[in-house]
Amino acid sequence: MAKAITIDERRVRHLNQIEDQHGTVIYWMSRDQRVRHNWALLFASQKANQLGQPLEVVFTLAPGFLGAPMRHYDFMFRGLREVETRLRELGVLFTALYGEPGKTLPEYAASRNAGALVADFSPLKLVRDWKQEVAPGLSCTFYEVDAHNIVPCWLASPKQEYAARTIRPKLNTLREEFLTDFPEPELQHQPDKLPPPVEWDEMETLLKVDRSVKAVPALEPGEAAAELHLRDFVDGRLSRYADERNDPNSGAVSGLSPYLHFGQLSAQHAAFEAARSKASEANREAFVEELFIRRELSENYCYYNERYDSFDGIPEWAKKTLLEHTGDRRDAIYTPEQFEQAQTHDPLWNAAQTQLLETGVIHGYMRMYWAKKILEWSATPAAAFDIALMLNDRYALDGRDPNGYVGVAWSIGGLHDRPWVERPIYGTIRYMNANGCKRKFDVPRYIAEMSGSSQATLF
Repeated sequence: MAKAITIDERRVRHLNQIEDQHGTVIYWMSRDQRVRHNWALLFASQKANQLGQPLEVVFTLAPGFLGAPMRHYDFMFRGLREVETRLRELGVLFTALYGEPGKTLPEYAASRNAGALVADFSPLKLVRDWKQEVAPGLSCTFYEVDAHNIVPCWLASPKQEYAARTIRPKLNTLREEFLTDFPEPELQHQPDKLPPPVEWDEMETLLKVDRSVKAVPALEPGEAAAELHLRDFVDGRLSRYADERNDPNSGAVSGLSPYLHFGQLSAQHAAFEAARSKASEANREAFVEELFIRRELSENYCYYNERYDSFDGIPEWAKKTLLEHTGDRRDAIYTPEQFEQAQTHDPLWNAAQTQLLETGVIHGYMRMYWAKKILEWSATPAAAFDIALMLNDRYALDGRDPNGYVGVAWSIGGLHDRPWVERPIYGTIRYMNANGCKRKFDVPRYIAEMSGSSQATLF
């Protein structure tokens, strides 16, 4: 008899009022695309064992997702191939459905006589809408499990938090309860034989997406690659993180954001490993602050503010000060195309944009500078917000993510910040300039590296 998996019940909630039925348990894998360290998969496997039924994992491939180009699908598909292989080794069927989830998923659940459907959590409006469309078409229980956050988003706070200082004590109160290691999935009722694997090449041809944005073949996706990156960081660069993370030349950052975005790595697992590493407490806590407090603050914002992807969603004080300075003279105003092609007068900004275009990432400190200069060189703050979000979502492998939305809203719209000294264009929004960057790192070196190599990355 396999031992029971212990899952904190506060991580799970019902999305309908139907009781468990006698039938296959389906885990609708969406945001958390991994087999290990996945509370949603663990809950689904536990439910399957309780019902004496097999577990099946389903991935729904919509024709498009918030404008994501082929770069992102390439990274995701290569990771999903690994997920399927790992699941088949456990005797778990992995099925990929093409079409809108609201239609395809209830139909498939009915065809499998599903006893329960388990979904992972996302605060994004589109995914929440999908779940609202799926729920009425089901004749089985519908569960949602927050497998993406260390503390479940709905438990961390019942409201939109003002800043890191207001959510930090709430998260830290629950930190010891939720920052734990993971059990392994154990399944008791899997079939002896599985049908043929997914035809991934055929699935890719069905997508109606922009294929002009090049993939990033130098960055290996998937659960195994994510674990290697984590180990490399925890055993090496974490010891320099607190002092050097804002220097894009230092290589001190984790480089984990694409893996966290696609759910190929668990933030809880990463934080747990960092917290028990040999690095100093200052370095451990600096990393956990970013991975836990700041990241889950972003989740909180997107969960409680439906305008998270709009200039209209920023704080009223920030909106007021920016609009008061809309008419201020700008040294330059660039079109979205000029920004996209890294054609500004600033070599440092162009280097950051080139890094984004070529590698799918921008160093975190440079992303703040990058966004603030878009504010400075756009006709209006609302236009700047839209341009920054478009570029981030189109080229960054961690685009269309709460961290991205909040990063733009913080840089341009003062979100989770406070008023600073008033100045032209910015009003009382926090200011950044190239001289500040020069005080923190070797700017000419960064520009040279970004300009000289199409494979330059800062992982």
